[in-house]
Amino acid sequence: MSKSLTEQNFKDTANLLLVEVAVIKAVAEVESRGDGFFTDGRPKILFEAHIFGSQTKYKYNDTHPNISCKKWDKKLYKGGIKEYDRLNEAIKLDKDAALKSTSWGKFQVMGFNHKICGWDTVQSFVNDMYKDENEHLKAFIGFIRYNKLEKYLQSKEWAKFAKAYNGPAYAQNKYDIKMEKAYEKYKKQLVIETPIVEKPKEDDIPSDDPTINFGGGKFDGTGVTGDY
Repeated sequence: MSKSLTEQNFKDTANLLLVEVAVIKAVAEVESRGDGFFTDGRPKILFEAHIFGSQTKYKYNDTHPNISCKKWDKKLYKGGIKEYDRLNEAIKLDKDAALKSTSWGKFQVMGFNHKICGWDTVQSFVNDMYKDENEHLKAFIGFIRYNKLEKYLQSKEWAKFAKAYNGPAYAQNKYDIKMEKAYEKYKKQLVIETPIVEKPKEDDIPSDDPTINFGGGKFDGTGVTGDY
């Protein structure tokens, strides 16, 4: 069974948040390069040393400077699957803090956000992050709605969204610029892929069509619109 999101998942989320499908896909692409899992089946992660330091009151800064510090330091990342080496080292010191100090899955939601995203414990959150991208999507939706970030996605104010979602250092990584470019790419794809359906002329509708007099229609209008 596939762990990936379906097109319908994207459409349902876009409809829920009142945004375009291209917007959701753009965020996913920038956060995880569009795929929530590594090739070995484990969810994509990024271990944040400055968060682990904060979670453990910086008591491991001197003994484990590669996984615990006061300020964000890009040089500490190993990247890719090797981030699990850093996570496992931290787990040996403080499992709960380690899981909370890691961003998970397709939308890279931090473990310490588990409660606002809908999970009682960080362990249950992580367990579900191992299941499939639909769980990653649930975490994303929970985070967005709790922090009321839909408005920035609706208006496509990428800098404001990136600052709230990725933190004040978003500009260093050009998250806002990357999201805007990804959005434009997916927007063009959706325009190409979406068929244009001409509205039938009134004369083309059979006069004996029973739905005409009851406010119904053959097209029931239930369709919804709406990617490390």
